[in-house]
This record gives sequence, structure tokens and C-alpha cells, in this order.
Amino acid sequence: ALANISTLLVNEETNTLFVGGRDVVFALDLNNISREIARVNERFFSPIPSLKKKYFACGFLQCQNYILCLHKINASYLYVCGTNAYHPTCDYMVISLQGRAEESRGKCPFEPTQKYASVFVAGEFYSATSNNFLGTEPIILRSMRNPVRTEFKTSWLNEPSFVSMEIVQESESNPNGDDDKIYVVFTETAVEFEFYDKLLVSRIARVCRGDLGGKRVLQRRWTSFLKSRLSCSIPELNFHFNIVQDIFLLRKRRWQDSIFYGIFSQLDISAVCAYSMKTIQEVFSKGSYKGPVTVQHSPVKWMVYRGEVPVPRPGACIDNSARSMGYNTSTDLPDKVLQFVRDHPLMDDSVNPIGDSPVLLRRGSNYTRIVVDRVTGLDRQTYDVMFLGTDDGYLHKALNCDGEMFIVEELQLFLAPEPVQSLQLSSEKVELPSLHVERGCCNSLGLALPWCSPELLPKSSSQSPL
Repeated sequence: ALANISTLLVNEETNTLFVGGRDVVFALDLNNISREIARVNERFFSPIPSLKKKYFACGFLQCQNYILCLHKINASYLYVCGTNAYHPTCDYMVISLQGRAEESRGKCPFEPTQKYASVFVAGEFYSATSNNFLGTEPIILRSMRNPVRTEFKTSWLNEPSFVSMEIVQESESNPNGDDDKIYVVFTETAVEFEFYDKLLVSRIARVCRGDLGGKRVLQRRWTSFLKSRLSCSIPELNFHFNIVQDIFLLRKRRWQDSIFYGIFSQLDISAVCAYSMKTIQEVFSKGSYKGPVTVQHSPVKWMVYRGEVPVPRPGACIDNSARSMGYNTSTDLPDKVLQFVRDHPLMDDSVNPIGDSPVLLRRGSNYTRIVVDRVTGLDRQTYDVMFLGTDDGYLHKALNCDGEMFIVEELQLFLAPEPVQSLQLSSEKVELPSLHVERGCCNSLGLALPWCSPELLPKSSSQSPL
């Protein structure tokens, strides 16, 4: 039985679904996932006996090896990380492991309930997790080649709950010679607002792939770490969704056209907001900075920085403009630039969604996971189709019809209610309907809908108003 599943990875080149669980990795046939091709539960997946005994004696019960990270390196190799009885360990895997298990603090969580995110890019492993057992040292780390990490400062990361990590190849066809970016989405406790209670806010942060750290200031630290608030609200009601649950990057041919789709929750309402890469890029490349200011007889206040910003722009990647000034790598940057970005990692501007409002609102359904696919209809128009998992085991399929978003299908995935914890979209295997719009009707080939026009949509299937 596939018990205690933690992560999934689709490899369409080999028609394989890899499943990471407790002390084991399964390889399943993507054409028939009930058929097991192979499993790996060798010594790497069995925690060291001395560690297991130690943590049992201390009262920690989750001392197995929960496989949390599965990343494809190439057609033959995977990179696998597990908790390993509170001693995070990573290794390389084909179908059997390579026997190069390595210390992986900062790469993988210490226990399976900690939130984390990771991505493997051209021999570089990027991770967002905790660097210590207590979870008090949050870290965004690049390991393997040219290790670089975030500072252990609350102004950089303050009790974050990591959600997702994605690479955007912004160097492609870029006239400015810019670098690729790693984007990280998370929720953290805000430092810039004054409240009696902790206020959680959603963030999107980014670093440059070519970042090598500073020479004197920020040695082996990110010189390009910047973050901004990820806003999702209903402006007319002044109602804000503060907690991001999941994020999906819908990649398009031009990276500038790609869209981040995010699930947010507040009270019993779920919202989906969409963000254009162009907007995100402009906030980081053109926006103002925010920083702490000491005020007499008052705690530190965070205010927009109005002073002179050093050159080259703090937090920017090395591009043609920086190279023209003699700065070929981040180690060449002036100390004043590095000191500025060290003290001002937060942008003043928020990243606002497309249309300044959610594309979908739903009351009573708490969404947990989202994937999005782009399909071409019979009218040769393209449509973004969202698949949304709920906390009670349902899958909703939503699409935009004549400017309105509708849930056109609802599937019960599990017999007993339980949260959808992972969704993987196979672009080759999944069968999606061909859609076209005709006189206000959503028609489908391959999916018989019990309705045609929006007026006939049952309330349980349409977008629920507030």
C-alpha cells in the first residue's frame, strides 16, 4: 500500500510516476499507476539505527525517513532527499541509489510536517527550508556549486512557511543581458506592520542564478535577495487574503507572458489570484525599497526609502549595464551596494494580481492545491483551465467562459474526506476537453456538461459570491 505519501514526480520520458513515501520510493507505470515497476527501500531509506534509537528515547515518533524531495536531473538520474530520522540526507538515484548519501542540512526538512520548497537546475540544488532542528533558522540555499544562502535575520525571513520555488529563464532573448531568476513563494510574519498580534502576509522573493555572494560584505550570502508582498484582495470590500496555500507557474513560450496562479485562504473563503511575470519583474527592477527607521520614543518603523539609491541597483542581477561599469560578477559589487541590499530586502510596492482582483472566489471549499493547463479551443482561442484540489478530497475544474469563471466539473477523489496534498499534471497523458464558446455557451468535446449557458449553472457548480 502507498502509505504516508509525501511527494510525486512525473517523468514523461520514461512514462513513470515516482512516489516518495516513508522509507521508500515507488516507480509506477504512468499508463496504469496501479502497476508497480520498481521500488527502492535500501539502506538509505532506513534511518541509522543509533539515530532512530536516540530520537525514540527523546519522544520523537516520526523518526523514519520521509522522502520529501524528488527532482529529475536527466533521463537516468533523480536527486532524492529525506528527513532520515531528523538528520536530513540526499542521494542520487537511478532505480537504485548511487551510495553517495550526503549531509543535507538546509536542503531538506528535519521532519515531514515542516513546509519546504526546492528545485534542481543544471547541477544546482536550490532549497527553502530550516537549517536547524528547532526551525528557528529559515534558509534559502543554493548547494553543490558555489553555495550561497540567506542571512539569518528577521528582516530577510521571519518565521516563513515555504510554499513553492520556480525558475524563470529571464536570460532568454533578453536585450539587457539579464540573468535567470529563482522565485520563492511563502507566508511569513510581517515586520513592517505594527499590530498587537502577529500578522501573516504572503511573499514572493527572488534571487539571481549567477549570484556568487559578495567579496567582503555578504560573503556566501545572496546579494540579489529581494522580496515583495503578494497581494490578493477584494478591493471594493477591503478584504485581504493573507495566506497563500499553493502556487503554480503556467509557463508560456515567452517568459514575459508566463503567469503565476496562487490559492489564498481567509476564514472560510478561498480565492485564486493570477500574477503576470511582467508585473513581478517590474516591482523588483523598478520599485522602491522599504527599510527600518529608528523613531524616538517608538519601536522601529518600516518606511519607504527616500534617500539616494547606490549604483548599480541593489539586488539586481549582473546585466549589460553592470558589466559596462566593470562589475562582471556579484563579488565585484561595491560594499555600499551590498550593505544597502542587506538592510533593505523588502520592496515597498506589492505585487498585485491581474485585474486587481481574484479570478475565482469560492465559499465553503478550502482549496489546497492548484495546477493549470492551457488548451486551444475549436475557435482557435486559448483557455487557461484550472484544476483545484480541496481539503475534503474533491477536484474542481474551472475555466473562463465569456469573461466569467465557472467550475464546470467536480470529482470526488477519495471515499473518505481527506485533503488533496499533491496534484501533478501530465501534459501528454491527461485528457482535457476541447473547448469553444458559442452564444455564451461552454461546450466540450469529451466531457458532457449538464448545462450550456451560465444562467443554467447550478449554484453548487458556479462561482460562489461573497
